[in-house]
Amino acid sequence: MPPVSVQIVIFAVIAAFVLFQLYNVLGKKVGRQPEEDARAQPPAPNGQADPATGPQGRNVLDAVTLASIAGLKARDPAFDPVRFLDGARAAHESIVRAYAAGDRETLKPLLTPNVMASFDAGIAAREARGETSSVEFVHPARADLELATAEESRAIAKVRFLAELRTTTTAADASAEPVVDEGRVAELWTFERTLGANDPNWVLARTEAASA
Repeated sequence: MPPVSVQIVIFAVIAAFVLFQLYNVLGKKVGRQPEEDARAQPPAPNGQADPATGPQGRNVLDAVTLASIAGLKARDPAFDPVRFLDGARAAHESIVRAYAAGDRETLKPLLTPNVMASFDAGIAAREARGETSSVEFVHPARADLELATAEESRAIAKVRFLAELRTTTTAADASAEPVVDEGRVAELWTFERTLGANDPNWVLARTEAASA
């Protein structure tokens, strides 16, 4: 058995080796770091927004959604999901405001004939009751692209909107107090357009309730 002094030296060497190995594991960065990903990310060409993040770096699309639009991109290479969502959000606000105000002229070019007929019936019923309505967006609506695809000659895109609205309804009786209703509304809107058509604008083809 080696002398005690020799044992101490051996244990010291072992301890130093263990500490060195721990430093190698814990003292170094493991894997890719966020700052490395930022440095490695190439800038978008021509200053365009990255479709995964959108303008100002806001998250708009996830990888699954980006993969799902491949079919539409194959038929329509110019389709830009970020620009589409910006346009869809603007159309959503215009349509909601125009419907509340009974503005048929604004609605007509933004809707398919079937949806226009449905909206017109709702406006006519409100007019028959002698009511007027207005709407305010408490916050800008959130828009998420759920689907973008091509079917035959049509491009189809579904957008989930989550909006907080304040609606004021005034009855025919001028002495009655206006009714103000505020709440969150979640809807799935389906937009369509004809591929290869001269008119690049999308129109609203369907609305349905969605989970908040």
